[in-house]
Amino acid sequence: MARMAVHAVQFACAISAVASFLTHGTLSRALAGFAAVTAVFTLSVGIRYGRRAVAELDGHLTLVAQASAARAQVEELFAMTDMLQAADDKEDAGAVLMASARRLLPDLDGALYLFNNSRDRLDLAQSWSQRQAFAPAPTLFPETCWALKRGKPHVNDRQVSGGQVGTLCCPHAIGKASSIEVPMMARGQVFGLLVLASEAADAREQLHDVTRIARALADSISLALSNIALREKLRTQSLRDPLTGLYNRRYMEDALERYINLAQRTGTSISVLMIDLDNFKRLNDDHGHAKGDAVLRDVAGQLVSTLRPSDVIARYGGEELLVIMPKCSLEHAAAKAELLRQRVEALSAAHGAQVSASFGIATVPETATGAGDVVAMADSALYAAKQAGKNRVVTAPRRVRGDDKGAPRLAAAN
Repeated sequence: MARMAVHAVQFACAISAVASFLTHGTLSRALAGFAAVTAVFTLSVGIRYGRRAVAELDGHLTLVAQASAARAQVEELFAMTDMLQAADDKEDAGAVLMASARRLLPDLDGALYLFNNSRDRLDLAQSWSQRQAFAPAPTLFPETCWALKRGKPHVNDRQVSGGQVGTLCCPHAIGKASSIEVPMMARGQVFGLLVLASEAADAREQLHDVTRIARALADSISLALSNIALREKLRTQSLRDPLTGLYNRRYMEDALERYINLAQRTGTSISVLMIDLDNFKRLNDDHGHAKGDAVLRDVAGQLVSTLRPSDVIARYGGEELLVIMPKCSLEHAAAKAELLRQRVEALSAAHGAQVSASFGIATVPETATGAGDVVAMADSALYAAKQAGKNRVVTAPRRVRGDDKGAPRLAAAN
């Protein structure tokens, strides 16, 4: 309708202009004035509609730019998710998050916190910033974090501007910077905390604007961490004994061959300890299987705390345990076994029952030639310890040139 009215005014202006040429006197001047007025009116209307058209074009261009930016963000998030699928551990996941956050939110600083194994604190796993002054705390505690308490994003803003006061802040908020903290949750478990910070004058509005992206980043990284934890759990279950937490027999057999091959290349000794808890069936019969399980766990704990981190401790089967000790001679292995025997026997008071163990030791190359006979010789030495009265350490006989056979000898008795 507006366009038709403008066209009608333009037509009237044209008629008035033509009539002013065909007439004379007052009527001609009146028609000419009317034509001028309508021309001015038409020009003003054209300018107005022109400005509106320009404004609409600018709006369309803005929408196009926003749509392009949103598409770029979605593509970046998809790329991040694809990269996270290839992450092998938490360090890989943190590196992917840092790279994506820098591209998506270049004006913001960031930090990634992950729960420790005991889940009583969060440790700083990754941080990124364009400012040297950005220094996130090395550890956080869940009870001091409002985001973790509420299970939703929380904004820490200490700035007071424009009549607005600061928000409720966590005690660990970073310096004067405003920050948004987003819990990272997947499959009903909280894995950590994503922190994004800014020191801009409009930091609160800026952080509110990026909440959606921050949540998308947190969701992606939390799902990746969940998958990593699941893979680690499955790997541990395939390698560890569920009762004692020691390595299982399958892992021990693979590790033994590798360690012996390495020892033969380097010319060093490697010892194998076979351990059997004495009278374990009687312990189960007299005190119940729960007591037997508790004794097994405590014995495993004594082994882990006494031996070196490089030693491989495995549950061989039932109440039998096996220890691989790289770079350990027969004499050193016997001394360490005697110390272990004493510590195992000391568990008797704690459990209110007689607890002891017998030890058999074999060493490559002192008593055995390789993986094919070292376990058998350690088992034979263990059998000799049992026959000699139990609760003692017996070593396999040293190899004699031209004669590899011999009876196990008593190395230490109690």
